[in-house]
Amino acid sequence: MGFFDVLLGRRKLEKPKSDRLFALTTAYVTMETGLNIRSRGAAAIVFQPIENADFQQLLKDSEEVVRGVGEESGTTIDTDDDKYGYRWLIVRDTDFEDLVVALNALSSSIDEGGYGERILASVFAFEDEDKRPLYWIYNYKRGKFHPFVPDLAAGGEARDNERELRLRAQIGTELPVEPELPRWLALYGIPI
Repeated sequence: MGFFDVLLGRRKLEKPKSDRLFALTTAYVTMETGLNIRSRGAAAIVFQPIENADFQQLLKDSEEVVRGVGEESGTTIDTDDDKYGYRWLIVRDTDFEDLVVALNALSSSIDEGGYGERILASVFAFEDEDKRPLYWIYNYKRGKFHPFVPDLAAGGEARDNERELRLRAQIGTELPVEPELPRWLALYGIPI
């Protein structure tokens, strides 16, 4: 699909695929029981904010919905702007399924408001049996997951490619994993 095809209306940009996010809830059972990987109780949706009133109101309304529902389940939500200009809506909850539901609600709200193309990814924080952090990142535009493991020996500004490839092999049958390795985002400085 070319730029002019989109511009002239011959083809539409692909909409974010939030429905595949729920595949992570079943894969999490395997992570917990077979791989000793546990949720750190945090996840985030990452997007490029724009400073217009409509978008700001949409975010405010979305956050209020998650906060309102979260009062019963214990879900909390915060925001963080990173040095790259992205905003992180950070959701915390001890129940992993609540994290997935909250991120799905946030991404659906942004998409239905007409700003789905602004979404970069959702990030779910985990740790292994040695308490080392690892993340599963969901790319909405591709509708695929991929692991991201910061290399702590390198100060967290490099990635542990070997561990990421092992995770893909261990979980790849349960999640739609991105087959093209160059599309695996390295998100340094994750605030969760």
